[in-house]
Amino acid sequence: MASGAPATLRVPLAQQPRLLKMKEMFISKFGSAPKFYVRAPGRVNLIGEHIDYCGYAVLPMAVEQDILIMVEPVKTQVIQLANTNPLYLDFSTSVNNIQINQTKPLWHNYFLCGLKGIQVELAEICTKSERYIGTEGGGMDQSISFLAEEGTAKLIEFSPLRATDVKLPSGAAFVIANSCVEMNKAATSHYNIRVMECRLATKLLSKSKGLAWKKMLKLQDVQVELGFSLEEMLTIVEEVFHPEPYSIQEICKCLGISLEELRTQILSQNTQDVTTFKLYQRAKHVYSEAARVLEFKKICSEAPANAVQLLGELMNQSHISCRDMYECSCPELDQLVDICLQFGAIGSRLTGAGWGGCTVSMVPTDKLTSFLKNVEQAYYKTDDQRLALENNSLFATKPGGGALVLLEA
Repeated sequence: MASGAPATLRVPLAQQPRLLKMKEMFISKFGSAPKFYVRAPGRVNLIGEHIDYCGYAVLPMAVEQDILIMVEPVKTQVIQLANTNPLYLDFSTSVNNIQINQTKPLWHNYFLCGLKGIQVELAEICTKSERYIGTEGGGMDQSISFLAEEGTAKLIEFSPLRATDVKLPSGAAFVIANSCVEMNKAATSHYNIRVMECRLATKLLSKSKGLAWKKMLKLQDVQVELGFSLEEMLTIVEEVFHPEPYSIQEICKCLGISLEELRTQILSQNTQDVTTFKLYQRAKHVYSEAARVLEFKKICSEAPANAVQLLGELMNQSHISCRDMYECSCPELDQLVDICLQFGAIGSRLTGAGWGGCTVSMVPTDKLTSFLKNVEQAYYKTDDQRLALENNSLFATKPGGGALVLLEA
């Protein structure tokens, strides 16, 4: 178990060229030195996609790559933000008048949304804060950022939030590959529609089983209330739902409510105009993915001789479900997964929200060098845009530590 508070570490700046360079930039921009630095690691979810907001455990790890922030507290009511990347413009605003435009998420909004709620537990507040920018997310990214420990992945469970170490098998490396397709989940509706489809599936499943459906918000709630296994829940999904999309009229009829009630009491602000929802596919993905997470952890704990092979198969099944049942992949991600499997990955899948972003692949250590070279050749060298982004797009990583506050020694 780990505490949710970020640790503090004193570092000699002379041994940290990256911090030293950032400090110089800070001084040239603001005329004074930062008082402290904050490090937040990048994260990769090994398995368990789009199920955290349904109440189910996920299995991410922090990576060694990170984001650094330099901070100087000020006595005025004005916050000034600057980015080391010149593509992102400087920004300042009064703390008493924070405006967050959900239709056009700018880089500074991700900082501002954190100011919207510093009165609850830190990992939970980050999840709630993100909603100010219009994303109905779960708590995985925030939790692993705070709870990560070097050398181990984590099984993250929710309500209550807890983390369990998961020792990954030796003999395999994890490789992150960026598809170079960007998907801003706050600016697009795909993500929030999936959240709503899961919520509607929860309501209809609950109603079909005579449960108090109005109180049910997550697919896990239904399983807990019924006391069934995940496998049994998959059988119920087959019995209750039809594979064809549900119209809002059919949903209203199933729940015995008016369209007005559906819109005001269940649908979120950003899903008001959606006319059809795929409930069978989304519920099937969630329950099967939740089972894969538990199986992944079990294999890591028992460490059989063929652990790498078994884990790879689970990752492949996860990608297929994300692609076909949850429909959160894209042609480039599918192509990248195929290339990774072709050149030696035992398992490969999209990671993160999907519709762009990255894949994570499990690669035998002895094949790592040739794997990186071949994937670079097959995916990045064939496209000018990918070639331009290639330097930071393909890398092997291992589990890194969590968020840190750094002070000058």
